Amino acid sequence: MQDEPEPSSQDIVRRLLYRDALMLVIDKPAGLAVHPDVKSGATLVDQLDALRFGLPRRPELAHRLDRDTSGCLVLGRHRKALARLGRLFAAGKVSKRYWAVVLGGPAGDEGEIALPLARRDPRGWQMRVDPAGQPALTRWRVMGRGEGMSFLALEPVTGRTHQLRVHCAAMGWPILGDRLYGPEPAPGLRLMLHARSVTVPLYPKRQAILADAPVPAEMMELLARCGWAGESGLSVQARL
Repeated sequence: MQDEPEPSSQDIVRRLLYRDALMLVIDKPAGLAVHPDVKSGATLVDQLDALRFGLPRRPELAHRLDRDTSGCLVLGRHRKALARLGRLFAAGKVSKRYWAVVLGGPAGDEGEIALPLARRDPRGWQMRVDPAGQPALTRWRVMGRGEGMSFLALEPVTGRTHQLRVHCAAMGWPILGDRLYGPEPAPGLRLMLHARSVTVPLYPKRQAILADAPVPAEMMELLARCGWAGESGLSVQARL
């Protein structure tokens, strides 16, 4: 698979989905690591100064997305904001919804995956299903099917590393393009996992903030082959 082009600071600013005094939400592109990892190249932290918008310090990550996952990523704009967001994430009050295209698919229309997860190697970051691991819960709903694939909406109730990827693979329907937990993908096929939306109850006396990331162009064709009619063909609930 060819390397993704490195985004510029201007590219990151253009991907801003939400901004207020405490929080930013950006649409992270696939192929961009949020922190330095085993691969070389640019990372999101290299671009965060472009998101200061007049504040003396850059924003920082409130959570993480895998390098190969695109979509909604939340940042806190200062220390107190990060602390508040951290408490919300730790308490499970932030709702994250992902779209994925998987090989095959579940027999039913919706359900849950409750499989505990642990690291394959204590010094590594790859995960596996392990009865002695940490509890992990994923809710799923089938949004469409076609050509031996399924389009799923996934909600990670817990936030374990690679949770959605490992859970889907363990159920026998790996996410397309997953080189770690699925079969070797076709050349040029990236991980078909997109953080579609995030809902953050940031202000106690206001409605929760909803940010919605547009579907990446490279994912649209596969969704259409699963019966997706595009944004105009979805109800508000289905868009989530």
